[in-house]
Amino acid sequence: MPNENERIASGPGLLANKFGLNRSHDNSQISIENGLWISKGRSAPTNMNSIIQTTRIGISKAKDLPWRWYLKNSRSISKRAKGDRSPSSLQSWKPSFDELP
Repeated sequence: MPNENERIASGPGLLANKFGLNRSHDNSQISIENGLWISKGRSAPTNMNSIIQTTRIGISKAKDLPWRWYLKNSRSISKRAKGDRSPSSLQSWKPSFDELP
């Protein structure tokens, strides 16, 4: 995929795919026994000025609700909030791909 490093988390489907998740995992319990768990990794810089809250995208109901958040310095955003510009690659936060499957 072109620009994969920048687009890795540009939507729930792409992110789930990178972690090897698909519809067979729907309604799965998150547990080590089930082979699906969350573990602590490297943290992204998160202060209140670095998190953007905006409206939802790609849905027909409740699309005006501000239930979508993203890191301001991430380039992995499919649609940025109005007036928010994508940071240059030198300024952006980069996830560690060594930690992904």
